[in-house]
Amino acid sequence: MKILVTGAAGFIGFHLCKRLLEEGHEVLGLDNLNDYYDPQLKFGRLKELGILSKDAENYNLICKSEKFEDLKFIRLNLEDRDNLPNLFQEHRSDKVINLAAQAGVRYSIENPNAYIDSNIVGFSNLLEACRNFGIAHLIYASSSSVYGQNTKLPFSTDDNVDHPISLYAATKKSNELMAYTYSHLYGFKTTGLRFFTVYGPWGRPDMAMFLFTDAISKGKPIKIFNNGDLERDFTYIDDIVEGVFNVINQNGVEKNSSLYNIGNSKPVKLTDFIREIENNLGVTAEKEMLPMQPGDVNRTWADVEELKKDFNYTPKTPIETGVKNFIDWYKNYYGKK
Repeated sequence: MKILVTGAAGFIGFHLCKRLLEEGHEVLGLDNLNDYYDPQLKFGRLKELGILSKDAENYNLICKSEKFEDLKFIRLNLEDRDNLPNLFQEHRSDKVINLAAQAGVRYSIENPNAYIDSNIVGFSNLLEACRNFGIAHLIYASSSSVYGQNTKLPFSTDDNVDHPISLYAATKKSNELMAYTYSHLYGFKTTGLRFFTVYGPWGRPDMAMFLFTDAISKGKPIKIFNNGDLERDFTYIDDIVEGVFNVINQNGVEKNSSLYNIGNSKPVKLTDFIREIENNLGVTAEKEMLPMQPGDVNRTWADVEELKKDFNYTPKTPIETGVKNFIDWYKNYYGKK
């Protein structure tokens, strides 16, 4: 298939593009390469895909991979209402995978406009392009953040999610409503995936896995919120990619608009997660205990039975393996620098 992947230089997008290419699909990657975190990490991911930095940094220039003959890349904002339709017209796709978004719960408290621009305006433009250019299936990233302070565990897509506690979560809930409406009105298929705390090699620097590893490696204290009384459904990147890949390649349910949780479905205590990092680094972390942050939640836990039933989703990676793989990558990547 010909597949458009937005957020292609991001953590999940990079791994998904690699998997799609290895399985013989033709991929057009799109990313705006913003500076929410160090763009050099994004350029590093693109380099792994054979896209050169000097080409990728130019807006609206189609770059060809030197490693994968079926990969092209373009730097473009989803908010660009003029050039996005042109891209859809010139490069026809069978399916669109939208992983582009302004991420981060805490940053949404500091800079809300970035979330409105990218996650609302950008997603609206993408839906319009899918409608106008005959895209059969849009698969898009939502988030476990939509569950807010839901106390019913595990989190189910049948739960009420009308009370988000961060703007980031509110924009993701908005995406789900917008996708449902477009499916209802215009008849093309949309599938939303609520991701649960994804980690692994090439992971985002603003996520716990990276923050803890980086600080401990440099002999700095790590910040532990809510005095460590937190649980997260940490989900390894390979399991996430496998799930998304299955959704792309299988028909699943017949209804036009669907929502699924995609997580490990085995919550881990934050203190146990940190201990695993310490074991792999051979260092005991200096810990700074802090109260709960605004917009954060005590625990997450994904009910993934529907994704298992409809798309044969089976997360396999234990936390011990996932943490070791990340730290091996971190040592290799930053050791070289």
